[in-house]
Amino acid sequence: MDRRTFIKLTAITGTSATLASCGVPEHQIIRFVPDEELVPGVAEWKPSVCPLCSAGCGLNVRVMMADVDVTKDGQSGVVRKGVAKKLEGFPTHPISQGGLCARGQAAIQITYHPDRIVQPLKRTGGRTSGTFEPITWDQAIGEVVGKLDALAGADNTKALAILTGGRRSHRRLLFDQFAARFGAPAPIVYELFSDDLLRRANQLSFGAAQLPTFDLANANYVLAFGADFLGTWNAPVAQAAAFGQMRRGRVGVRGALVQVEARMTPTGATADEWVAAKPGTEGVLALGLAHVIMRDKLHPTDSGRAGALIDGWSAGLPDYNPDRVASITGVAARRVERLAHDFAQREPSVAIVGGVPLAHTNGLFTALAVNALNELVGAVSRKGGLSFTPQLVHAPAAARSSLAQFAAGVVPQVLVVDDVNPVFGAPRAMKVREALVKVPFIVAFGHVVDETNVLADLILPDHTFLESWVDALPESGSAQAVVSVAAPAMKPLFDTRATGDVLLQVASKLQKPIDLGATTYDAYVKAALAPLGDEAWSTAQKQAGWWGDLPKGAAAPSTGADAKPSPVTFVDPSFNGEAGEYPLQFLPYPSAAFYDGSLAHLPWLQELPDPMTSAMWSSWVELNPKTAERLGIGLGDVVEVTSMNGAVKAPAFLNPALSPDIVAMPVGQGHTNFTRYASGRGVNPIDILAPVTHEDTGTLAWAATRVKVARVSEPDGRLIMFSARGELRENPHEGETR
Repeated sequence: MDRRTFIKLTAITGTSATLASCGVPEHQIIRFVPDEELVPGVAEWKPSVCPLCSAGCGLNVRVMMADVDVTKDGQSGVVRKGVAKKLEGFPTHPISQGGLCARGQAAIQITYHPDRIVQPLKRTGGRTSGTFEPITWDQAIGEVVGKLDALAGADNTKALAILTGGRRSHRRLLFDQFAARFGAPAPIVYELFSDDLLRRANQLSFGAAQLPTFDLANANYVLAFGADFLGTWNAPVAQAAAFGQMRRGRVGVRGALVQVEARMTPTGATADEWVAAKPGTEGVLALGLAHVIMRDKLHPTDSGRAGALIDGWSAGLPDYNPDRVASITGVAARRVERLAHDFAQREPSVAIVGGVPLAHTNGLFTALAVNALNELVGAVSRKGGLSFTPQLVHAPAAARSSLAQFAAGVVPQVLVVDDVNPVFGAPRAMKVREALVKVPFIVAFGHVVDETNVLADLILPDHTFLESWVDALPESGSAQAVVSVAAPAMKPLFDTRATGDVLLQVASKLQKPIDLGATTYDAYVKAALAPLGDEAWSTAQKQAGWWGDLPKGAAAPSTGADAKPSPVTFVDPSFNGEAGEYPLQFLPYPSAAFYDGSLAHLPWLQELPDPMTSAMWSSWVELNPKTAERLGIGLGDVVEVTSMNGAVKAPAFLNPALSPDIVAMPVGQGHTNFTRYASGRGVNPIDILAPVTHEDTGTLAWAATRVKVARVSEPDGRLIMFSARGELRENPHEGETR
């Protein structure tokens, strides 16, 4: 079924009838009794929460009555009901502030996707067969309960493993609590573009293991090290709104943005000044600025907690003088001097670090260096600087294993997978798929079949966020504490169930039932909001969440550091692959449309032109024009990118705003099993990454791979680009259109 089928108003009338279509029995339509009353032609706006990233934006959902194709009791038919027509940002929500990114706008297609799983599925063939048959919910839950009871009966509860995504919500906390009460290890959380390294650095520097909130609206000077904060990093909608205020919201004041990066991002394209630094040396540049600020007494020096983590800080960082910084970073010494003076004197100023600089093996050094620079100019907990959004108290999970440890470790007997697709999103060399094939029993929650849940024994279809209670726990983007939460905006279309409710039901049906404090997911979230006061729950339902000052005793305390580390110093980033054979650094980057590939099944995003290249519906390899000329590669030529771990082929795109020693590719395409819109389209650059992880967090160092590039053939039409005239150009050399 397509989106048009769902939202069109039909001419069928009556309450319950069987109508023949053109006399063809196969086209009979069953008219179900409407299950709600709405005024025809009148829209109702309902609050909701966008689930596509951890930002936790509040939504306004336009709901109207329509005739909708549904499945009830195994029969397909039509029912008149209220359905979502349009998504907007909730006007007063502190994160979205009435705005919504392109990915959020496309989220409505999750509910109306023609390839949605409409009822529980059970595998019928071998582990890799990909064949399933429908079963009832009672059968599915009975199987899950039976497997867990068998583990508990054998005193083997640690043989249960849970694998989840990184989105912060009560749903994730519920899985944490379930694992702890059952006696299983803490759930493994996997994100390709994880920010855990920055959280670790902030814990060491400031005692807060979370991402910062930047008061861009009141900043006069912003120095960003790699963070595409207007595109894909952290909370782009909130940050873009604040950036707009910084630019034009103050009479006579226009804040400046300087972006330091090796490949220009949409944020870099917006900057007043773009600084191309050698990848993996951004922390050296930050300390070079700190050296000049201290040397020239541009700001009172107070060696605080963050500075104490940097070797040589108390002596004025003599190893980071402008000349040495220039030799390491490629940024001229005179420019280092000027940037330092601007940063110190155009207060309030703040530095932001995220993305690529933290994806190198020396990423923790870089994060700590930028933190120390912020502390030096007094940017921490200051207007126009950075702070940390207050968080609700919740019991932290025990130490978690990483995905790499899971793939190389003891095979669990039962695996639960929720909100994550590591077979696609992890390097092939990590051998996650091989590990999953060995697991005796896998149960996966999801909306559509993907590369991971196709290996499951059971696939339990989840309500979409518009059909269920939905929440988020934003860690950044607001000076106030925020809990985003909303009731269903519409009733379910299919025989699906909310994952939180299913997990609570499983817990209650075990031979040794687990008390998780509630029997339904909305009751679980409501109980979590109890410390916020009697009115918090009802208030949240009206405005897509609760926000404000946390009552006494409700705020999470400072985490501190579990140990005082030795002061850090710069070490060159290390790479998989010798520079002689693999001369170019490989940079897979978050797609503006698909982010980490989890949204590639949404056609609106497939047809969204990339903001930096105008490419769409395709994969491409970005090369600096000088590098391309040296290799004999032209625009659109098919090239092969090879690492020690594999190779991918895609058309070339010549990008002058890219360091000559880097090859870049957007992440998102290359799915082998992810609905009709994404399967078999483009290539997956994650496949050829080295399984190099950060020692401090176990997260993937996704910028630590070297590659070589070779021309394979002339353009073959795979590079689809949107022209200024609104045409799709398939062959950029010949200007062919379609």
